Amino acid sequence: MASNTSKTARASVRAGQAGQGGALSVLGEFKYVIPLNGGKHAYVRNLTNGRTAHLRTDSEAFVEEIRVLAAAGHAAKIRAELNGLNAAHPGDGWDATEKRLVEAGVFEA
Repeated sequence: MASNTSKTARASVRAGQAGQGGALSVLGEFKYVIPLNGGKHAYVRNLTNGRTAHLRTDSEAFVEEIRVLAAAGHAAKIRAELNGLNAAHPGDGWDATEKRLVEAGVFEA
C-alpha cells in the first residue's frame, strides 16, 4: 500500500522525533523568567509542559518550577538569564533569588 505523505515530509517527522530526549530545542531566543513588580513576582515559562506560571520569586512554588526546568536540561540557560536580570535590574534582588535557588540545590545535576 502506497503512502500519501512525501519522502520529505516523512524525513522531517523522523528528524523531529530523533531529538526528543526530554529537553526541547527551540530556535531563537526564549525567556524562561519574565520579571514583574520589581523582581517580587515573575512569570516562569515552562517548555516541558507548555504552561506559564505567575509566582512570587521568594516562594517554594518558584523554586520547584525552576527545579523542574533545571532537571529537564535548562539549568545553564536559566542561570545565565538570572545573571542578566541582575545586571539589567541590580536593585530588584535577582542575585538573592539566584542564591536562594543555589542553596536549594536546584542547579545541581
